[in-house]
Amino acid sequence: MIRLMIIDDHPMFRSGLKKMLHDEPDFCVVDEAGDWADGLARLRSHGDLDILLLDINLPARSGFDLLETIQVEAPELKVIMLSMYSQQQYALRALRAGAHGYVAKDMEAADLIGAVRMVAKGQKYMTPAVTEMLISSLHGPDDNPGEQKKLSIRESQIFDMLVRGESLTMIAAKLSISVKTVSTYRSRILEKRGVSTNAELIQYAVRNKLID
Repeated sequence: MIRLMIIDDHPMFRSGLKKMLHDEPDFCVVDEAGDWADGLARLRSHGDLDILLLDINLPARSGFDLLETIQVEAPELKVIMLSMYSQQQYALRALRAGAHGYVAKDMEAADLIGAVRMVAKGQKYMTPAVTEMLISSLHGPDDNPGEQKKLSIRESQIFDMLVRGESLTMIAAKLSISVKTVSTYRSRILEKRGVSTNAELIQYAVRNKLID
């Protein structure tokens, strides 16, 4: 039996995901949480989990922050990162941070189930595109230095939201931070990308294939 936990801040998505996993006879969803703090507390109460399905975009602190804590407290726990974004550079960052897999939320159910089974066997789940990027990164010490690598984890989250046309207010609400804080992050992102407007940032993302 593969014992799983889900941490995602969207109740409807959690509910659908839990139902899908429960339909598999060898899966058991033992717990769920909707934010970083509750998720960590619940994780600490379960010593026999096999896999954690962890959303990257959590309120207050990101899934990457929680992944970092897990690497210290429960390094044997296998983590599959969930995200609404399918861009491969984000997936590569998750794998490099210690995740065992990266799954876009619009992935087919059969593919997600296959990813869980693969990770449960001790393998890492990577799409062909991510595998290609990972192989390419071995050719030099710093692959694509102008891309996401110069951004912090939080900056990467906000970068993704900005290039998809989300307003500062929307981003602030989703991340549970102030609009002023989002504006500060936006200024840093624009500076690091060498652009001055959101439109130029979107052009940058399209040009570098960082947005679908």
